Amino acid sequence: MNSPAEKVSLACAVLTVSNTRTAGDDTSGNLLAESLAQAGHECVRRDIVKSNRYEIRRVLSDWIADPDVQVIITSGGTGFAHDHGVPEAVRPLFDREISGFEALFRQVSYAEIGSSAIQSGALAGMANQTLIFCLPGSNNACQAAWTHILREQLDSTHQPCNFATLFRKPLSA
Repeated sequence: MNSPAEKVSLACAVLTVSNTRTAGDDTSGNLLAESLAQAGHECVRRDIVKSNRYEIRRVLSDWIADPDVQVIITSGGTGFAHDHGVPEAVRPLFDREISGFEALFRQVSYAEIGSSAIQSGALAGMANQTLIFCLPGSNNACQAAWTHILREQLDSTHQPCNFATLFRKPLSA
C-alpha cells in the first residue's frame, strides 16, 4: 500500500456505450477523459461501443485482462430504456461489487434530478484487480459522479480512505 501522502496516478480507460455517439460528439467520454487528466491520471484506452451486452463484455474483458488498465469508467446504457443493458452486461464480470457506489450515486442524482434517479442503473465493482464504474451517459450525470464520488475515491491523498491506494503506480514527478 502507498502512504497517505503519496500521490498515485492511475491508468484508466473510458468506454462510451451508445448507439448514436461517435468520436466526434462523445461529450461525456471527453468530459471523463479530461477530468481524469486534470486529476493526474492517464487515459490509456478509449472506445465507443453499441449498446450490445456482448460487445460491451468483449471490450471490458479485454481491458480487465490488460495489466496496463487499472480503472475503467463507462458512460451510457445504464438507464431503464429497453436498449440499455450495461448493468446486465457488466455485473457478471465483477469479482466483487462496490454496492455503496450505486446508493451514493443515486443520492447525488436525486439531489439533481429528483425521483428520476430511480431509473439509474449506475454500478461499480472490481474484476481482476481492475476498478469499474458504470455511469449514465449524460454530461450532468458524469460530472456529478466525478465531482461527488470518483474524484475523491481515485485520489490517493483523500482521507480516511480511497480506492487509489489499492494500486502501486506512483505519479511521476
